[in-house]
Amino acid sequence: MLQTLSVRTNTSTEFIDITSQVREVVRQSGFSEGVCHVFVPHTTAGVTINESADPNVKADILMVLNKLISDKESYRHLEGNSPAHIKASIIGPQVTVIISGSRLLLGTWQGIFFCEFDGPRSRKVYVKISVS
Repeated sequence: MLQTLSVRTNTSTEFIDITSQVREVVRQSGFSEGVCHVFVPHTTAGVTINESADPNVKADILMVLNKLISDKESYRHLEGNSPAHIKASIIGPQVTVIISGSRLLLGTWQGIFFCEFDGPRSRKVYVKISVS
């Protein structure tokens, strides 16, 4: 089963919690056991799993990424968004979560985040359920 989620970002860099949308895809699938693959088909965005209880965690991650990958370098890419490509490569385009008992097996504090590095934009996220 494959579902496409739409994500609208509002700033140049941000983390958007998509856990509830992914949980809804799992619920709609009707599968009680399997694997949930979340994939972002963009070269300037990514997806990650991290703490969702404290919004300061995502702010801290973005702060460090922005310090590590400066927008003041002499990048060769003509579009001017090389820092976004680099951040997306570091974070990665996919995560996988086990489904058991019709639930995502995320830790108590974990959430799934869409990571925007070249916004604002309209983006897609693919969610694929594989049955085991």
